[in-house]
Formats: sequence, C-alpha cells, structure tokens
Amino acid sequence: MPTSGTTSPATVNGAPGDALPAPEILLELVDDEGRTIGTAEKLSAHQEPGRLHRAFSVFLFDPEGRLLLQRRALGKYHSPGVWSNTCCGHPYPGEQPFVAAARRTSEELGAAPALLREAGTVRYDLPDAASGLIEREWNHLFVGLVNAPLRPDPEEVADAVFVTPQELAALRAERPFSVWFETVFQAALPAIREATGVAW
Repeated sequence: MPTSGTTSPATVNGAPGDALPAPEILLELVDDEGRTIGTAEKLSAHQEPGRLHRAFSVFLFDPEGRLLLQRRALGKYHSPGVWSNTCCGHPYPGEQPFVAAARRTSEELGAAPALLREAGTVRYDLPDAASGLIEREWNHLFVGLVNAPLRPDPEEVADAVFVTPQELAALRAERPFSVWFETVFQAALPAIREATGVAW
C-alpha cells in the first residue's frame, strides 16, 4: 500500500499503464473414445482445423417443465448474441464434467441446479460460419431442475427465458441459435422427455 498521498500507474514488466495479460484457459483434449490425451489453449482449440476437446451442455427446466434458454452476451468471442441451451462450457483439465456443469451454471445464471443428472454424451464437428471457429467437441449432456431466482452475469448472459416447446419453436424461427444447439438438444431429448414428461 502506498505511504504517500499519491499513487502511480500500474506497472507490468516496467511498462507504466500496461494491463495484466488475461490468464490462459486450458481445455482437456480427448481422443475418439473420449479419453484424455492432453490440453490446449481454449481459442487455439476452436480455430481450424480444431482439436477434439471435452465440453458439457446443460438443459434446466422449471417445475412447470419449461426449458431455460440463455442468449449469450454480446461481448463473448464465440457466438455472441445468439440463443442457446441453459449453459455450456468446458471443464478445467482434470475437473469432472458434472462438477463443471454445476459450477458454470451457477457462475453464469446465479442459480445452482436443484437437480442435475447425466444424459449421455455426443461428439460433433460443427463449423461456425459467423465466427470462423469450429466446435470439435466430446460433449457431456446434463438435464435438471432449477427453482431459485436467476441472477445472470451480464458478462456471460444477455438474456434468459423459460420456454414451452411451442415457444421454443417460435423463437428458433425468429432468432439465431448457436451452431451446437440442435445437435445437443436432439442428443439430450430422451432424458429431457423422461425428466419433464413433456412432449418436446
């Protein structure tokens, strides 16, 4: 803490005013059987030709069986401003996907799942024409329940809404969705129908 009444600009490596570099985010790389084989920096793993890595996708529902969707914040480097499932992301290397899914849902939406269960995995290679990035993911799917008030982090989530199957269809006809939404939604459908009793 300075002892005088004045302060000086932040100094990094001797350069006044330089901002601290963003911490490197590592993803867990996997082989074609989903076995961990190493790590890679997040952005590089999503650049062509892409590197197969572990991910997760969460579908949470309210007690009435409505699906919680989020619209991704405009400041996100990948798929900004588009609608997608409740939460998606990447486990830290060595972190269990279930733990990562619960953690990230709480961080993004400000509400922890009241119930969360595994709903299988799906692998895909999906190019995103809008960003030029590619999703080469081994995705762990989770379905669950949320009943706490939402407090979305504006750095991550621009909007959040609960929808019925009819409202989802209408929204998808009007607004852009993430390139992975259809793939993960279809893969999770059996577990979604079993958990909600709704004919999605």
